Amino acid sequence: MLTRIEVVADPVRDRCLLRTGDLSPRRLPAPPGVVRVALVAAGALLLAGDDVRIEVIAQGQVRLEVVETAGTVAYAMRGGSARWDVDVTLTDGAELSWHGEPFVVAEGADVQRSTALTLDHDCRALLRESLVLGRHGEAGGRLRTRTTATVGAGELLVEDLDLSPGLRSGWAMLGEARCLDSVTALGHRLPEAPQILQLEGPGSIARRLVTEQHMSDLNALWADVHH
Repeated sequence: MLTRIEVVADPVRDRCLLRTGDLSPRRLPAPPGVVRVALVAAGALLLAGDDVRIEVIAQGQVRLEVVETAGTVAYAMRGGSARWDVDVTLTDGAELSWHGEPFVVAEGADVQRSTALTLDHDCRALLRESLVLGRHGEAGGRLRTRTTATVGAGELLVEDLDLSPGLRSGWAMLGEARCLDSVTALGHRLPEAPQILQLEGPGSIARRLVTEQHMSDLNALWADVHH
């Protein structure tokens, strides 16, 4: 079911239209020029057969902040599968900040996950994504995740990761790590640092591979760049 967040800048009061799907978006108090929306699960997620779709649209000189109230667990699916798709469109100077909580793929789960972002040249996005393969003591299930981003007329990022068991343990993937933690900037760059990848266009990715999500130091980076 489609969850939709649409924000339009307005000189009197920024407009915010929310539609509940598998997730329930709820507007939170925020200062002028900022629209803050929390995503709350409207039911048990993520189970076999679930098709979660989230559409985010922001237009004009407004900053949209999306927060998640809890992490998501993809449970064992007994041969089934589930999808989690996000589509973001930012136009006319809009900014997006989205701090995702851990997305845990439990033993026996099979998930296809995608994020597609389209930004005008004067727009910016800052995203936090934490993918965790398995709950404590588990090896974790299957996860295929794809991220694409376009800024202006140019393609900025295309990443397709198959994090299935047997593939993700390769030296060029996760190795012995089971957590993939990322902060991604689009339309602007993160500060220069040894562990930050600067994209060819206006964007950066900071990424940590850790055995436990709490071992990542990206909380400090997020606090520094999120303003």
